[in-house]
Amino acid sequence: MSDAASASSELCNQLSVENLSVEFSGYRAVDNGTFAVRAGSIHCLIGPNGAGKSTCFNLITKFIRPTSGRIFLDGIDVTKDSPVSIARKGVVRSFQISATFGGLNVFENVCVALQSRNSEAYRWRRSDRALKRYRDEADALLEGVGLLDQRTADVATLSYGRKRALEIATTLALDPKILLLDEPMAGMASADVGRVVDLLHKVRKGRTILMVEHNLRAVEEVSDTVT
Repeated sequence: MSDAASASSELCNQLSVENLSVEFSGYRAVDNGTFAVRAGSIHCLIGPNGAGKSTCFNLITKFIRPTSGRIFLDGIDVTKDSPVSIARKGVVRSFQISATFGGLNVFENVCVALQSRNSEAYRWRRSDRALKRYRDEADALLEGVGLLDQRTADVATLSYGRKRALEIATTLALDPKILLLDEPMAGMASADVGRVVDLLHKVRKGRTILMVEHNLRAVEEVSDTVT
């Protein structure tokens, strides 16, 4: 490859990891992981349980510091950045275990994320009147994940699959540049899986998605690249 072609390829890669490794008390959970995620693509990481996929997510978002290797965002080395710095650069992730506020209803959960995006993270317990400014956007997100009819339901009453759908909505509410989804379809019924697949096709415009997923049929339907 020519130098010009190599430079062009690097510019197209919004996220890259090079020889990424991490050890816990001598156990190597990720061993020289190397891959690149093209801007605007849906890139899936697959493999058996315990292969280190979620640990790789933790390394990229800096919840865990790598033992060795480097991480690049838009060609800039961010290996030593903090989790807050990574988030402020537009990298947002979901987790294997659903992370929602059980004491709030579905609509309020999305509003918390929208307020956080608008630097109002510490003013989320406000009147219904104050939340009206978020209504249209929150309802659009809920409709996209099939939860609009559940907007006033307490999150604690939702099924696991619907909690996962809500988490996707709250993640999208942060308007990420790079979206990391850790098994977003785990525990979902086939109808819900189809809805999320359709949603990923819709929300991919203008953003990059890196996803860990065990549902290989869904991976085949949505991914541009598989590692």
